[in-house]
Amino acid sequence: MFNYEKRLEYPIHIKETNPKLAKAIITQYGGPNGELGASMRYLSQRYTMPYKECAALLTDIGTEELGHFEMIATIVHQLTRSMTMEELKASGFDDYYVDHTLALWPQAASGTPFTAAMFQSVGDPIADLNEDMAAEQKARLTYDNILRLCADSPDVADAIRFLRAREIVHFQRFGEALRIVQEKLNSNNFYAFNPAFDTNGGACGCSK
Repeated sequence: MFNYEKRLEYPIHIKETNPKLAKAIITQYGGPNGELGASMRYLSQRYTMPYKECAALLTDIGTEELGHFEMIATIVHQLTRSMTMEELKASGFDDYYVDHTLALWPQAASGTPFTAAMFQSVGDPIADLNEDMAAEQKARLTYDNILRLCADSPDVADAIRFLRAREIVHFQRFGEALRIVQEKLNSNNFYAFNPAFDTNGGACGCSK
């Protein structure tokens, strides 16, 4: 069960209207490296994580990503809530407007809708944690790209820098979890079977 606090993890107070920037930032709402996919990935993977401390970490980070999802929504909303039709047309936001007006809807900057095919959950802790580390690096890279676009928007950049910093922390925490998993397995064969499923160390028939 989650407890919701009626405040953002980090305060966001954007004074400007910038639908062009919002169109780019929305990729972290529903794009391939975004916060929605990250949350769904980690909260799904935790059920087959065989080690309690690693499952708890997936729950913690998966829940935090929901907070980041809310932060991205707030940024996009504040950047677009006061725009005029002239600003909308000039920024290229009109395609989005036709389908969603100013409501938030998960998509990439390219307009590609969010899909669960953007993330994986395979039930192998080593495979899942390696994917998680890669996902955090890609999210950090995406925030780097966004920061280059909002150099003239300090209120936006401030929130994006916070989110970027959290991706780095998550990458480090998943690295620690991966080391925990490897230490609990035989270092000679931890790539040979799935400890979340092959409880006898090779029931899949791949080792003799």
